[in-house]
This record gives sequence, C-alpha cells and structure tokens, in this order.
Amino acid sequence: MKISPAQEQTRALVQAAAAVCEDKKAVDTRILELDSADSGLSDFFLVTSATNERQAVAIADEIELRLKRNFGVYPNSVEGRRHGEWILLDYVDFVVHVFLSERRAFYDIERLRKSARPLTPEEFDAELKSALAEKTRAARRKKAAVARPRKAATAKKARPAKGKTKKAPARKAPAKKAPAKKPARKTAEKNAGARKTARKARPRRAG
Repeated sequence: MKISPAQEQTRALVQAAAAVCEDKKAVDTRILELDSADSGLSDFFLVTSATNERQAVAIADEIELRLKRNFGVYPNSVEGRRHGEWILLDYVDFVVHVFLSERRAFYDIERLRKSARPLTPEEFDAELKSALAEKTRAARRKKAAVARPRKAATAKKARPAKGKTKKAPARKAPAKKAPAKKPARKTAEKNAGARKTARKARPRRAG
C-alpha cells in the first residue's frame, strides 16, 4: 500500500487519537476507512465508547490536547462536549466520535457507513507500519538505481583510452655464461707421452 506524505500525516494523527482511547480505557474503538466516493472531505472516522459522560469528556479533551501538543493540530470544530453523550471532534481529514455506549448503539454510525472498511487500532497500526516500511524500501531502491550509473561512469573514466596504453619494457633475459672449455683428451695424452720419452732419453750418471 502506497501512501502520500499527507496521508501519512493523517494516519499518524488517527493512530495517536486511538492511542488516547486505549489509555483512557475507552471501549470497542474502531477506525472506519471511508470510501472516497462517499466520504466527502474526511478519510477516516474514529469511533469509540465511554461508560459515562465524565469519561467521554476526558477522552475528547485528551485527544485534543495530545494532537495539539505532539503535532500542532487543532480540531476544526468540537460538538457535544457540554452533554458528553456524543462528542464530535472534526479534524477535516478524520473525525473522532466519542459516544456513550447506549447512544452509539442507537445511532449505529458503523451501519450507516456500510461502504467503510472497519479496522481495529492494531490492524490500523500494522497497515501503517507496512506502508512506511515499503516507502523506505522504495527510497533505498531509488537511491541504489541512481548510484549505479554514477559508479559505471566513474569506472569508464578510469579506463585508459585505446592505443594509449603504455607497454611495460620487456625484461632482458640474463646472458648465459659459456661453459668452461675442458682440455681435449688427445692433447693430455700427447703431453703425457712426451714427458715419458724425455725421461728415457736422459743419460744415466756414471757410477
């Protein structure tokens, strides 16, 4: 479910009002998501019940105070606070109805809005969390998609142009040393024979 920033703000306000009902021990709190073709200007009705007039006024007063303090939002109009049987706080995009239990049963506002989708506060919270999580994931995907072309462009600039690549100088192979020449075998034999002949030719000394 995709929601706009304005819808996100409205849902946050409804969520805060429903939390007040929970804190003030209201009974059977329901959130009606109104059909856009049937709702006029409002997107939601928050309907809850009180057991007596004093509790009904306390719930309405706390909703008004908390939304003013936390969001800087004031109701467009407030009706029924004097009697406390049915207090209506009109925030334009959503409307809060705080009933005495018997008055709620008599007017049966949920039945009159058959096209509305009823939600418990827990279901409403879960939908809002899911929508915000999807919004976060979409923002991350968009950021990643923007980052990919930038990385590709940077890599393209880093590549050297064709034909301009400098080749590393070829390494020269170390010169091979010529093996030492061994004296030929025939020459060695010849020299040995000459020495032997010389010894034989020497005259013996007279005794």
